[in-house]
Amino acid sequence: MERKLRPRWGLALIGAAILSGCTINRDIMFKTPTNYEFSSYQDTGRRALILQPNDVLQFRLFANNGFKMIDLVSDGGSRESNLVNRNIFIYYVEGDGLVKLPLLGRVHLAGLTLREGEHMLEEQFAKYYNDPYVQLMVTNRRVVVFPGDGGTARVVGLENNNTTLLEVLAQAGGLAKRGDARKVKLFRHHPDGTRTIHEFDLSDISGLKHADIVMQGDDVIYVQPNPELAREVLSDLQPLIALLTSIVLVIGVVRGFQTK
Repeated sequence: MERKLRPRWGLALIGAAILSGCTINRDIMFKTPTNYEFSSYQDTGRRALILQPNDVLQFRLFANNGFKMIDLVSDGGSRESNLVNRNIFIYYVEGDGLVKLPLLGRVHLAGLTLREGEHMLEEQFAKYYNDPYVQLMVTNRRVVVFPGDGGTARVVGLENNNTTLLEVLAQAGGLAKRGDARKVKLFRHHPDGTRTIHEFDLSDISGLKHADIVMQGDDVIYVQPNPELAREVLSDLQPLIALLTSIVLVIGVVRGFQTK
């Protein structure tokens, strides 16, 4: 009876050791159940970059439809170029979507495209300037990309106002070897403080319409990795196998001395 119990106790100890040190697929994040309902993405075409809280804006203002700016640049003098550079100012979109600007005070810009914001500011500054010309640029936009290697991630700056999902994935080095192109998730903030979760299938040509989605600031792109059960089980078992091999070797050496 005692001999029959020993193998069972041995198997139980092995199972407990595996479960206690199991690291199988622990690098897979943001798991969703099979029946999870993702947010539908209606507009799969190119949309302009939308201003949002925490944006850092580069702001320039000229009168007479920017005539002075063109005149100074064409002149090419160093003094004039320095004057143009001094006309560049940095402002922040606050948490409530407002930006504090000279003369205008606090102006709501969150939710507008860059062109809509420029047009609105030109109308506001028309009270103080003749045919004002406004330029806006967002300087701190970035997207976090998990390309499908579990814990590997990259922060990609949005240098262009219409950077697409496909371009961001390319800048992150493309999908990793483990990445599942059928499960590309997008986590997106909205001006009302909510976050939507979308999932796109980029595994075939029909997914090209999703590849052209314009990225917004603070978007998170997560490519779900494919599970690697066999490799990770073997990786977890290797220390245990090495330990058992050492124990068997020691037992064999001890028995060898005992028989002499």
